[in-house]
Amino acid sequence: MARFCSLFSSSSGNCNYAGTADGGILIDVGVTAKRAAETLDCIGVDIGSVGAIFVTHEHTDHIQGVRVLASKHNIPVYASAGTLEALAENGTLNGKFPAHVIPAEGVEVNGMFIRPFHTPHDSRESLGFTVEMSDGNRLALATDIGTITDEVLSNITCCQLVMLESNHDVRMLQNNPNYTYALKRRILSDRGHLSNEMCAKTAADLIESGTTRLILGHLSKENNMPELAYQSTYSALCAKGMEEGNDYILRVAGTGTPKMMVF
Repeated sequence: MARFCSLFSSSSGNCNYAGTADGGILIDVGVTAKRAAETLDCIGVDIGSVGAIFVTHEHTDHIQGVRVLASKHNIPVYASAGTLEALAENGTLNGKFPAHVIPAEGVEVNGMFIRPFHTPHDSRESLGFTVEMSDGNRLALATDIGTITDEVLSNITCCQLVMLESNHDVRMLQNNPNYTYALKRRILSDRGHLSNEMCAKTAADLIESGTTRLILGHLSKENNMPELAYQSTYSALCAKGMEEGNDYILRVAGTGTPKMMVF
């Protein structure tokens, strides 16, 4: 039985768990190591069963707790070559835990096979990941993406579970007086973040391809609301004649106590 849980998901911090009865992995640790370990314990996962940490990119909301958690529990860390260079420069890599460039063909951890794919984001070399379970079921995580490239789409299509970014409502972002014009342009660019509308369009394609569980992630606290993100994707799926509960399960991450999703 495969399990996935988004422990934290927002512009303030991101951390995700995937696993089976044999153990699991973390994708990003963008909160303190203490919070990550305590939240794992709340969902019944022993930190000792985590076989590796996979890092999408070097921004603080994805790596804050990596150094302490990996050092304390001697957990291997995998990332792109560019991300590892950035982690070495910012002091995250302290020599107290193994750090590896994830091969393009992927790596096996705790009976799962994790493969990387490149994502368009304003970082050194950001990645998304697919995780294939021993029964053949797959999940994908694609957040911090400015646009859906062919590489992103080909990797997340036909996965049973997909966590997809639904970062902002365009109108909220454009009208936010606290954001500079330059910051708005960065977020809206092809190397920024995915809007609710772009997420909704991709979600409909995913459900048609066989995805049955969809999690909306990395919502901006300043430029989005869970209700807006949910309604945007829900409406797009309804327009395609898809019924929630029959054709798909839709959840928004980061809105309360993390709950494990089984697939």
